[in-house]
Amino acid sequence: MSAPGRIAEFTAALRAAFADGTLVRLKCGGYHGPEAELKSLEARKVALKAGERLSVVFRYQTRDITKNLTLGEAVAFLERGMAAEWRSARLETTGFDLQFERQGDRQRLKRTAVSGREAATASHDRAKNRPLTETGRPWLHALGITGKDGAVRSDAQDKFRQINRMVEIFAPLIQAIRAETPRIVDMGAGKGYLDFALYDYLANVAGRPAEIVGVELRDGLVADGNATAKASGFSGLRFVAGSILDYDAEGADAVIALHACDTATDDAIYRGIAAGAELIAVAPCCHRQVRRQMEAGSADARLDFLLRHGTFMEKQAEMVTDGLRALLLEASGYRTRVFEFVSDAHTPKNNLIVAQKGKAGSRQAALDRIAAVKAMFGIEKHHLEGLLGL
Repeated sequence: MSAPGRIAEFTAALRAAFADGTLVRLKCGGYHGPEAELKSLEARKVALKAGERLSVVFRYQTRDITKNLTLGEAVAFLERGMAAEWRSARLETTGFDLQFERQGDRQRLKRTAVSGREAATASHDRAKNRPLTETGRPWLHALGITGKDGAVRSDAQDKFRQINRMVEIFAPLIQAIRAETPRIVDMGAGKGYLDFALYDYLANVAGRPAEIVGVELRDGLVADGNATAKASGFSGLRFVAGSILDYDAEGADAVIALHACDTATDDAIYRGIAAGAELIAVAPCCHRQVRRQMEAGSADARLDFLLRHGTFMEKQAEMVTDGLRALLLEASGYRTRVFEFVSDAHTPKNNLIVAQKGKAGSRQAALDRIAAVKAMFGIEKHHLEGLLGL
C-alpha cells in the first residue's frame, strides 16, 4: 500500500472510532517539523456545547497547549503531519490499536487486536461528578448562585458549572504544592467566586486546608467578601484592599489572577515571580499594551495580510501577548502550559496560562525567542518584560 493509502486508512479508522464512540486515544510522536520544541501530541474525544471535538494536547519541551478541533480539522492536520512531520502515530480504540511508522520514504501500518478496554468518557460537563455537590453553603447564596431553598438558580446554572470547572483545574495544582498549608494569593479577586469555591473544596472535600487571600481594589467587595467568609466559617479566607502591583505577595505558594485587565495580568505574574511562588496561574483579559505597538506599523511586512484586518489584529495581539508571557515565565524558571479552561460559550477570554516553578528550558533560549518575536511583530517592550528588568 502507498504512503497516502496508509495515511488514508489511518484517518478513516479515526473517523470511524470517533463516530461510533470506540475511540480511546490518539498519539503522535517523533516530530521533526518547523515548530521549535514541539515533541508530541495526544488527543481524546470531548463533548462541548458547540458539538463533539478532538481535544488535542500539543506537548512542547517546557509547556503544553490544548486545542479543540473538529473531526475534519483533526483529519486534515493528521494528513499533512503524517506525510512529512510526524514519524509515528498511534490510534487506540476499544477493539484494536493502529500503529503508523514512517522512516524516510518507507511507511508501515500495523493493526493489533485488543479486548477489555473501555472508551474514554467524552463528557466535559461532569454534572454527576462535580467537585462541589453541597449547594446549601452560605457563600453560594451570598454570591447569588443559589436561592433561599439552597437550589442552584436557573439563571446561575452556567456560573455554577464554570465555578466547578475552575475547581477541577485549580484544586490539583494547589494540592501538588509542597507546603503543608499552601498560601494562595488571588490578585483582582472581585466577588471571590474562585476563592470561596477553592477554600470550600480544599477544606471540606479534599481535606487539604489552604490559606487564601483575595486582593481587590474595591472596598465594598472586600467588605462583602470578608463578611461572607465569616458567615461561612472560613477562617483561613480573607480579602484585603489594594492594587495588584502594590500588594507584596511574599510567602505566597501560589499567585492566581482571573481576567485581570491588560497589564494587570502582567502585574500579577510579576508579583508571583518576585515571591518565588511555586504556582502562577492567570486567565488574561484585554491585550491593549502590545496591540498598540503592533498597530504602529513596524511589524514584518509579510504579516500585513493578517494585521491590516482589525479582527485578525485583535486575535494576533492576544496570542502574541500571551505567548510572550509564557516565554518570560520560562525565562524566569517556570514550566508553562496554555489551554482553554472554560468553554468560549461562557467567555471569549478563556485561555489559562499555568506556570509551575522548575523544569524550565534554557533561559537564554527563551530570551532569544522573545527578541525574535518582538522584532517580527514590531514590539518595543512587553509590560512584563519591563517589570522584570529585562
